[in-house]
Amino acid sequence: MIVITAPTGNIGRRLLPLLLESAPARGEELRVIVRDPARLAAPVRERVKVVTGSHGDPAVVDRAFDGADAVFWLVPPDSSRTPDDAYRRFSLPAAHALVAHGVGHVVGVSALGRGTPVAGRAGLVTASLAVDDLIGETGVSYRALANPSFFENLLEEADSIREHGCFTDVLDADRKAPLVAVADIAAVAAGLLLDRSWTGTGSVPVLGPRDLSPADLARIMTERLGRPVRYERQAYDDLRSALVGHGLDKEFVDGIVDMKRAKDDGLDAGVTRTPETATPTTFEEWVTQTLGPAVLS
Repeated sequence: MIVITAPTGNIGRRLLPLLLESAPARGEELRVIVRDPARLAAPVRERVKVVTGSHGDPAVVDRAFDGADAVFWLVPPDSSRTPDDAYRRFSLPAAHALVAHGVGHVVGVSALGRGTPVAGRAGLVTASLAVDDLIGETGVSYRALANPSFFENLLEEADSIREHGCFTDVLDADRKAPLVAVADIAAVAAGLLLDRSWTGTGSVPVLGPRDLSPADLARIMTERLGRPVRYERQAYDDLRSALVGHGLDKEFVDGIVDMKRAKDDGLDAGVTRTPETATPTTFEEWVTQTLGPAVLS
């Protein structure tokens, strides 16, 4: 029995089809935790066991983890709470349930940065790493998917790219860093969940095919979209003001800003890319297949 949290999220909705394709032949059943089962396609609901509710609810994870052999754990970002509440405290009921039900393996979505000089002041990333520690201390076999920023974050900039030909961030324009497609993260997660020959705790970097800077992204988008796209660097104070203006919790906003500052200070640069840590989807492919339709529609 494999339990999938957040099955309708960016990663979960790509992970679930991979597991549905391969798990039954291996004798694996699938169980999902979802707030609204209607968000699952009807054919999917017929092939999985559904536990309705939040996976931050003790009663929900107690039901969901009963009889489970493996769990895919993803903390959904909740900008109405402080980073500690949104990450570690949210995960506490799951940690207790993992022990209570003797779950053997957990694959969690986490971040790069552990062991770097800025890991302790990286805002939301620091909070995410604390979740890894919490789950690791339960005694389960645990693999944290250590991810950089996602290509998909740029979908939030689709309107600006379409209407103004620009996207914004707070990073130095020439700061190269790994970036990854969420589909590749899902593929790595599926492999770990289906082949549970691994033991102990550790991290699995998921680094994409190459490092890219904001200037690189602008150049590639210009080439692939067939229109000029430029990068505009935003001040940290302007980012903070904009996020607070959207009603986000002020401590959560500080967590975002601290994470961005840490990334500009090299948070994601602590792992060397190897054939084992690289993933296949290029930014060029992603722009053509995903961003392009969003911008050009």
